[in-house]
Amino acid sequence: MKNNESSLTSLVSAFSRAYHAKEDRPIIFNDYIAPDFLLAEEYKAISTNMANGIAFFSSHMAEKLKNQHEAILKWVTQIQLSPTPLARAAYAENVVLHECQLGAEQYIILGAGLDTFAWRHDSLTNITIFEVDHPSTQRFKIERLQHAGHTIPPHLNFVAMDFMKELSLDKLVAAGFDLSKKTVITLLGVSYYLTKEVFQQLLRLFFKDLPKGSSIIFDFADERLFTEAGIFNRVQNMIQMAKASGEQMRYASSLVDLERLLSNEQLLVYEHLSPQEIQNQYFANRNDNLQAFETIHYLHAVKN
Repeated sequence: MKNNESSLTSLVSAFSRAYHAKEDRPIIFNDYIAPDFLLAEEYKAISTNMANGIAFFSSHMAEKLKNQHEAILKWVTQIQLSPTPLARAAYAENVVLHECQLGAEQYIILGAGLDTFAWRHDSLTNITIFEVDHPSTQRFKIERLQHAGHTIPPHLNFVAMDFMKELSLDKLVAAGFDLSKKTVITLLGVSYYLTKEVFQQLLRLFFKDLPKGSSIIFDFADERLFTEAGIFNRVQNMIQMAKASGEQMRYASSLVDLERLLSNEQLLVYEHLSPQEIQNQYFANRNDNLQAFETIHYLHAVKN
């Protein structure tokens, strides 16, 4: 497979969801379709690369778990790779399903990657879904799903766009997006890589015209992002890995400053989960290493 950086990032994310569904109990987010994105050799290669990288995450654990491949892989995955993608997906999906019950007619997934919501909820035909992402990622996704025997749901629209560089409502409208309809938007794993100004422009572009009750769900890093180490230095490891892949983390905000920014775009915070609240809601009573990231919050904001 010829991967660009975008599709490789999505593939690693799919690996974390597939690994969790296969190996972890209890399950935080059951993405039973995620394994279909990975060929056997790809799953093995990612497993090997993650396990071989343990010294970067912790020299102490590298020595403690020496020559124990499966134990190393589980430790790296649970400590570093999986906590935020799993819990934020579970949170966002619950909110989206609730918004559908409250009359949302459209769902936009910004940076959809290898998201599988439309396939796992193919009975939700009363909501039109728009997946926005890089065209090469979308091509790869469609090919893998078709290879696994999945068909594209009729209420799903792919909008090929590198929205972090140029977001165009024209392309969404051309795909059937209607600015007069109540809409729910997810923006997961993205806000950190934007500047404050670009993030505000993105919110303004959508919410200046969307009707009241439309909303957005996103995760954000608080003001401790660049100073907090986290267990086994995992917060700073996350920053270093992002930078090494060419995706430097830029944006971190206090809740107070973020509330002010949202208010400027007619948005009010409906729900906010702090790291401790995420821990209590998604990671409590576990006997493994999965636990909420120290500086990451989840937020649901609604247009008033």
